[in-house]
Amino acid sequence: MFPVFLINIAVPIIAGVVYFMMAFEVRKTGKIRQIIFGEIGYKKVFVAFVLFGIYFITRPLQNIIGQYPWPMVVNCLRQFFLMAVISPAILVGIFYWDSDEGELPRAVKIASYSVGFLMALIFILVNIAAIDTSKIIASFNGLKLYDAVWFAGGPQKIEFILIHLVSQLISPVGFFVLSVAIVRRRRHNYPSDSIYNQMPLKWRYLEIGLEVFILSMLVAGFAALLGHYYTYLWVIYFAGAIISGLLELKSVKIPPREAPKDLK
Repeated sequence: MFPVFLINIAVPIIAGVVYFMMAFEVRKTGKIRQIIFGEIGYKKVFVAFVLFGIYFITRPLQNIIGQYPWPMVVNCLRQFFLMAVISPAILVGIFYWDSDEGELPRAVKIASYSVGFLMALIFILVNIAAIDTSKIIASFNGLKLYDAVWFAGGPQKIEFILIHLVSQLISPVGFFVLSVAIVRRRRHNYPSDSIYNQMPLKWRYLEIGLEVFILSMLVAGFAALLGHYYTYLWVIYFAGAIISGLLELKSVKIPPREAPKDLK
């Protein structure tokens, strides 16, 4: 019971709390927020962190709300938020930051959200086609935890798994890879004589945090592909999200320069 509770309830809640803490810390940094992302980009990334908190902290609903179809319904709703709302919001926010608050072409915003929406729609359609029942994975004092079951009515279909994983490889993974590339380029091109001499360090933590998030999703996905498509494998992703969030929180808390009294 305890391992199941840890994987499906405790770890996602911890991840959600970490992202709410990140959003709170970004909110209270005052002037620093404009230096990190720019005002427009900051607002978009702040909202994305709040949505990330909601995304992770609602994960237990997938198991406790009831039997089929509820585990599938909750999973679809959460993944839609991640793939069609959160990931594009982060990417668009970083695009704004990279453009120094210049006007971002409308086509860029439409393309980002359209790709995210399309990948989310594919994910949901595969879920509906592949999930046909649920099972009890644990029970305690009358509380039952349910999980969706893939291919209960027949043999495993590898093409469904591949489509499922590729859609997530594009959004959120592909969006975050592009975000990492932008942050890295910005960090390497930052003026060495700037008075904000710790900005490259801040961005380095942000970059590593995004890389950890990406790596955790890739490892969980490949583990599912090479083994069995068990939901518990995504604990790798939840653990990676916690580490990523803590690194990004560290990035937020580092002052932009060594004596930032005027920024308080």
